[in-house]
Amino acid sequence: MTTPPSPVYGGRYELRNQIARGGTAQVYQARDLLLDRPVALKVLFPELSTDHSFVERFRREAQAAANLMHPNIVQVFDWGESDRTYFIVMEYIDGEPLSSIIRTQAPLAAGQAASIASDIAKALSYAHRHGVVHRDVKPGNVLITADGQVKVTDFGIARAIGTDEQVTQTGLVMGTATYFSPEQAQGLTVDARSDVYALGVVCYEMLTGRPPFSGETPVAIAYQHVRENPPTPRTLNPAIPAALEAIVLEAMAKLPAERYASADEMKADLDRFVQGQTVLASPPRPGSSGEVTRAFAASPGGAGDELGPDTSVVDVVGHRPPRRQRSTTPWWVAAALLLLVAIGIVVYFGGRSLGYFGGTASVTVPRLVGKDKTVAEALLHQQGLRVAESTYRVKPSEIAKVGQVKSQSPRASERVASQSTVTIVVWSSPPSAPVPSVTGTSQQSAISALRAAGFTTASKYVVATNASEKQGYVVRQQPSANGSAPRGSKVTIYVTAGRKLVPVPSVAGDTVNAATIKLVTAQFVVSPNTTTELSSTVPAGDVVATSPAAGQRVAPGSTITLVLSRGSVPVPNVTGDSLAAAEQSLTQAGLTYRTALQNNVAPDQVGFVVGTSPVAGTPVASGRQIVVFVGAENGSTSTSTTTTTSTTTTTTTTTLPGTPTTLPGTPTSLP
Repeated sequence: MTTPPSPVYGGRYELRNQIARGGTAQVYQARDLLLDRPVALKVLFPELSTDHSFVERFRREAQAAANLMHPNIVQVFDWGESDRTYFIVMEYIDGEPLSSIIRTQAPLAAGQAASIASDIAKALSYAHRHGVVHRDVKPGNVLITADGQVKVTDFGIARAIGTDEQVTQTGLVMGTATYFSPEQAQGLTVDARSDVYALGVVCYEMLTGRPPFSGETPVAIAYQHVRENPPTPRTLNPAIPAALEAIVLEAMAKLPAERYASADEMKADLDRFVQGQTVLASPPRPGSSGEVTRAFAASPGGAGDELGPDTSVVDVVGHRPPRRQRSTTPWWVAAALLLLVAIGIVVYFGGRSLGYFGGTASVTVPRLVGKDKTVAEALLHQQGLRVAESTYRVKPSEIAKVGQVKSQSPRASERVASQSTVTIVVWSSPPSAPVPSVTGTSQQSAISALRAAGFTTASKYVVATNASEKQGYVVRQQPSANGSAPRGSKVTIYVTAGRKLVPVPSVAGDTVNAATIKLVTAQFVVSPNTTTELSSTVPAGDVVATSPAAGQRVAPGSTITLVLSRGSVPVPNVTGDSLAAAEQSLTQAGLTYRTALQNNVAPDQVGFVVGTSPVAGTPVASGRQIVVFVGAENGSTSTSTTTTTSTTTTTTTTTLPGTPTTLPGTPTSLP
């Protein structure tokens, strides 16, 4: 029984096996037949291909992700229509979804979770800078490769920042309820801070092993995102550092204005945590996280309860109280009067805040903490505010904060009169001191000398590149010696940790450039000098071998010499030529030769070339020695001549009848 051929999409992408299934599409591993490489093929379900909204959403995914070229974002190569459905061609990632890692390994170590979140934030920041909000950040859309690289995928509901384009039905909210931001759960406008909230939820789940909110329906989960505060991570996992908990809670603030202003800001705080520095995040103020004014309201009987807790489309619904039967006219009149009074109050105080009705125009104080001093000053001037500055000297562990705003008064988001003064406290540098030279000293001596000079130290271990570098000694330092650095700052010393031997990669057959790149990538040094040898298989100028040879284990940083090919030539056809003519042809081709007699030949072939070994036309290395068979009378004794680049040698041998002479024995050099 023959196996049916695999489907081919777009005449180019051959399906191999299914690797994932989502709410609207299936993902396959496929083969790009044109470029002969593995790809991931996302195919929209055929029954949805006639639905304009799903097709448009699919098109948007390809369009949103195709221009995002970033190492932490899965690249989209192509999109098209085939076999009455639509497909997207993406980079194939041989990795595991973060959701699987959480399911089998959570809670993750704080450093591991922070590093993964930092890479996700890096990808989101790149997308935001290019005008794209992901809107569905969740562990299932994050892939971790075998070497730990983080890849964000599935921009299926991504949306351009600042556009009003809709691909959803009225009243529907796109995303996954477990990771909704409050504004997304209510169907309000989302921006980059909505992705920051979702990333905070992902961090929460990595650190605790469970999402912050759960419920039987998406509606129940979405309601909690808007109205309830989650258990703090440390109540679920006391091993979580307080600084990392503060980052998670700031990212998950209910109000967008109280979160990190961008994925970049969140990444910077995560990096500070990973590096052991003080983070800028602080837990939300009590009572501030629930100040969301829009409530859940819709008619009873909505579709929300019919959807699963990890759905991609959620209709946020509630229940109205039953209508009373009696007349409500008096209540409406009273409500109308109260509304008019409220409008009047709002207009009056709003007008005063803008400078009308005798008032002074007011402005909102921007968030300045953590920003560079010059950036903070520019933001205040743009708002029409004055700046007063004071300084606060950093501790040694806070040296990276120099030049940043430590605190501000009034606080961010407060309303103040135009031209008011905002005081900022800026981290300042400690006094400088000369950095002593510790290169060439033992690790302990170097640490003692640097501490005596007023510096902290960090040691990094490197592999020795030659036998003269002693194990446990400093080979370099940063900052370098004889300069100056803030007292209390860190000096990094690089200490040899012995020689680790690694195999030399094979570069035979590569061009010089390709071989150099491969060797440098493997942490070797390529010698500017080369040697050459003859090769019948490698084109002239390409690499034949290396010294040390491929596979030999040497220390990283060792110098590798390339052996280049001098090329090959075809053996010329000299059959029928005289020996003198044959010699001229072979010499002009850059070849040497030796002669052997061939008995049992026709009388007119005696004294002429009757064949060669290798035969004519065979490609051989330049300088190769060719055996030339010369016709001879039966029983002849021949003197066989070998030509070389510098001498001529002769050997006397007796040929057997009908057998070519092979010149055994050692030639005797002629003077």
